[in-house]
Formats: sequence, structure tokens, C-alpha cells
Amino acid sequence: MIFKKAVLYVSAVSALGAAAVVVVVALAFTLYAAVLPQVGPAWAAASVAGAAAVLMALCAMALLIKVNPPRLGKQAEERDTLTRLIDLAKEKPIVAASAIIGASLVALRNPKIVATVLATAMATRSADKAKKK
Repeated sequence: MIFKKAVLYVSAVSALGAAAVVVVVALAFTLYAAVLPQVGPAWAAASVAGAAAVLMALCAMALLIKVNPPRLGKQAEERDTLTRLIDLAKEKPIVAASAIIGASLVALRNPKIVATVLATAMATRSADKAKKK
């Protein structure tokens, strides 16, 4: 029974593959015939090759995304803000340096903002520690 199902699956996949090849070849001939009167035989062949290359690139990208899906979800949420900022600074040091310079200028011009930010950060940390206990 299992061997029969395996043979049926293999034959079905083979039939679908053969049908896909026939469709692609027919579309290539159609594209060649449609473009031939406007641009000539060399450019018509080049357009068929270009269309095939675009199709292969799209299929390859779809397969790569399927094999290695983007990592989203709980891992990004579980990391705290400080860890994410350190990772961002490692990945983009110029942006990090610019942010530090900007924050320094704000601190020099208005120390009340810095005091407010620090008080909020400390209150948030103490609230987080209280939740964990």
C-alpha cells in the first residue's frame, strides 16, 4: 500500500513537471514569435532568454525565502532595549555615533530633558524588577 502511494506521488509529480516544461516551451515560442517582427531574430531570442532568466530568478528567490524564512517573532520581542541598541551600534557604528552626538547636544542645551528621560528609565526598571519578584 505504501509503495503504491509512493509510485502514484512520483508519477503525479513527474506529470506536473512535464506539463510545466511544455507550458514554458510554448510560452517561449510564443514570445519569440510575438517579438520577432519588431526587433529581429537576435533580439527576439535575447528577449526569450531574458524572460527565462527573470523567471528563474523569481523562482530561486521564492525557494530561498521558503528555505530560510525571515526571523520574526518572539526572539526580537524577548530582547531588551539595551541589547537591541548595542546590536544596532555594532551593525551601524556611524548611525550610533551620530545618535550619541545628537543626544549630547540635547543634554548640553536642556538638561531637564535628560533628567526626565533618566527618571523614566529608572522607574521602568524598578517596575520591571517588581514584576519579576
